[in-house]
Amino acid sequence: MNPDSGPPAPAPAAANARVADFNPDGYRPAIDDPQGHLLGCGCRLHGRRRLGAWAGAWAGAAAFGLAGLSSGEAAAQAREGVDVGERSRTASLVPAAEVEQAAAQQYAKMLAQARAQGALGPDQHPQVLRLRAIAQQIIPQTPPWNPRARSWRWEVNLIGSSQVNAFCMPGGKIAFYTGILEQLQLDDDEVAAIMGHEAAHALREHARERLAKSTLTRGAFEIGAAVLGLGDLGRMAAGVGEQLISLRFSRDDETEADLVGLELSARSGYRPAAGVSLWEKMGALSRNAPPQWMSTHPASGTRIRDLQANIPRVQPLYERAPRPPQRFSPPPRRAAP
Repeated sequence: MNPDSGPPAPAPAAANARVADFNPDGYRPAIDDPQGHLLGCGCRLHGRRRLGAWAGAWAGAAAFGLAGLSSGEAAAQAREGVDVGERSRTASLVPAAEVEQAAAQQYAKMLAQARAQGALGPDQHPQVLRLRAIAQQIIPQTPPWNPRARSWRWEVNLIGSSQVNAFCMPGGKIAFYTGILEQLQLDDDEVAAIMGHEAAHALREHARERLAKSTLTRGAFEIGAAVLGLGDLGRMAAGVGEQLISLRFSRDDETEADLVGLELSARSGYRPAAGVSLWEKMGALSRNAPPQWMSTHPASGTRIRDLQANIPRVQPLYERAPRPPQRFSPPPRRAAP
């Protein structure tokens, strides 16, 4: 869907589903389903994003200079809004069209599975209408961050699951789980903060970048282990080192997505400060989170401070932006079984 061509496309087969038949906790992902994860975990989208079909194809790319500004990056640094700094060109080593095609296939598989379980939100479900209305505000703001977004077939769907989860796959495939809306009792501004954050992962092409970095890192460590004669022990150490380096990359991705998402939601007419209240709620829900160094994401306190430091950069954008034409309420809390 083009940003100016109307609301995000619904899942076609869901058009005739009845709201009364929707099971808000019926989704049971397959074992290999990459989306069965919590917001903030080390999954394929938030962690290493293993799209291994291209693994090894770019191992020789280490001979080239990969660091540097992407196209238009210098101009972006002077623009109004957040500054996410320089971005590596590593993502260009993996074809965008192939990543987006793979994501579309995985997304369609997930929707089909949820539909078969009665856990795909029907088009007229109040929270589906809500999510798509918020997306309709955000999507027109995305092309400056990635020109490919103009031609993406954006989709927004609701999955019936108690997991606290939301994501946007490459190519603009968005899903929210009922658990994140219900358990956190998110208002529209907080939903927009999450949607902007998740869309930012797709816009900044973190999946492509993660794939290329993972391939290069794994190849370099294993070559080093072989040269030093470390054998299996070296490969084991290489795996641990790769994991820790990948975690660092992932934390950087998350920080970048926080800031880009902050700007997207502000330009869409949603309160920038909602990003802070969102992570306060998330922090209260995750009191036993691992130490930041071992986490794939920044700790809630760290990301709250980063957001607060950047709110003044986007506040003027919010003040000039048209307000959303409609406001929605969170879903009612369901009684414990």
